[in-house]
Amino acid sequence: MTSNNRIFSLVVPVISVILGLIVGAIIMAVSGHNPMEAYAALWRGAFGDSFTIGETVRRITPLILTGLAIAFAFRTGLFNIGAEGQVIVGWLAAVWVGLVIDAPMIIHLPLAVLAGAIAGGLWGFIPGILKAKLGVHEVIVTIMMNYIAMFVTNEIIRSVLTDHKTTTDKIAGSASLGSEWLQSITFYSRMHYGILIALFAAIIMWFIIQRTTLGYELKAVGFNRHASKYAGMSVSKSIILSMVIAGGFAGLAGAMEGLGTYGSISVMSGFTNLGFDGIAVALLGANNPFGVVIAAILFGVLKEGAGEMPTGAGVPTELVDIIIAIIIFFVASSYIIRWALLRMKKEGK
Repeated sequence: MTSNNRIFSLVVPVISVILGLIVGAIIMAVSGHNPMEAYAALWRGAFGDSFTIGETVRRITPLILTGLAIAFAFRTGLFNIGAEGQVIVGWLAAVWVGLVIDAPMIIHLPLAVLAGAIAGGLWGFIPGILKAKLGVHEVIVTIMMNYIAMFVTNEIIRSVLTDHKTTTDKIAGSASLGSEWLQSITFYSRMHYGILIALFAAIIMWFIIQRTTLGYELKAVGFNRHASKYAGMSVSKSIILSMVIAGGFAGLAGAMEGLGTYGSISVMSGFTNLGFDGIAVALLGANNPFGVVIAAILFGVLKEGAGEMPTGAGVPTELVDIIIAIIIFFVASSYIIRWALLRMKKEGK
């Protein structure tokens, strides 16, 4: 990567965020709201006290993992639109293990977390092998599998995990990521130790991509599959492994929700949207693991702080979604920003 590309990869997301916030402020002003009051309310909603900080961290946790799920697959040239389904099956598997197994925490908790990752990986394996062996486009398969995951999970909750109820019992304490200490210092927010797992997962992705032969092959396949095959690399193996590992990250996100935030799983009337938000996080983070962490923090702050905007400034929470959409628009239109920066650079000479 050239020096200019490195600079652009850092500058473009920052400019996109700034432009998104500016356009959001203009929209608020035009609609009769005070942008300064709105953004102040958003800040209070995310960082106003210990409780809101804890809730913000709790919201950031799964966004990091779903962002990694999208970013990892994209490094191999794959669009993992199925992170949502992988989150759901990971959530189900983790809660299932948390309910039915009786073991000490040192065994039970890692087993439940691992179950979520494996379930997500298996859900990613299906579109991966269909893509590798039959050439079926992963976007179509993963979108369909999101619905399959949700409806199958709902049926398992009703018929297997409960007696036709809509919510399972709470998982055993030995499988919980929650902490009385974390709750006590954050006024009993739902913050849990999953944030450490999410940050560790980002390090794992960086290590795989940047420091292993597998990562080199995955990047090579992402750049040019034909050249990679000519060089003796197994394109099919790379595609399958990429989707499995990506699914594992998303499955972990579901496990964080099941073992940390809620301690149970309920029948879903719609998607969690964690997987779809992960797409935006990965885009803003430029598919870089540490960029994904920063983007997840931004999105977590925006989404958690949005709850304070209606009462604090009379601004509807939907405006935050508009701001996020505008940010993603500018990221997707990054070539315009690159052109403007290059033009300014040439004129400055």
